Amino acid sequence: MVQYTLAQSPEVILTVSGKDSLKAREEAMDKLVELMDEGHLPTKLAEGFSPQELIEVKEPEVDETSDDPVVEAVQILSSLANLKLKAERAREQALQIRAQIDILFSDQPTSEEEIANLKDAFKILKAFALADRAYRQARGKAEEARALLDKALQSPDI
Repeated sequence: MVQYTLAQSPEVILTVSGKDSLKAREEAMDKLVELMDEGHLPTKLAEGFSPQELIEVKEPEVDETSDDPVVEAVQILSSLANLKLKAERAREQALQIRAQIDILFSDQPTSEEEIANLKDAFKILKAFALADRAYRQARGKAEEARALLDKALQSPDI
């Protein structure tokens, strides 16, 4: 949806579907002509008024990168959710690999291929360890963020 107004009558808002485009402006002009024909337009427009003279009304944008502590708290909680998923996926892979480690403690002979596979598996285990550590560290920050969000949600100022 896009909204337009007139410099001569800023209280008049013309809403049409879509984004700002020539077609949307022409639809707004059609609505404007209807308002004029019905006598609902408080101003007289000069002959030759064009769609380009319509002023697009934009909603004020919220700066999501602001230093608002509640916005930061939500971002921290979102990050924690992503870290938790990453750690859980890595854990599932690590559990599958864990059984392969027993090969190292067995008196049975091992092939070079088994050792090579195990070395590749260590990379996955390391990824699990890093993801788990990152999640646990982020969880501490997220506790504070959750408390701040709870406080903001209880605030009657809204």
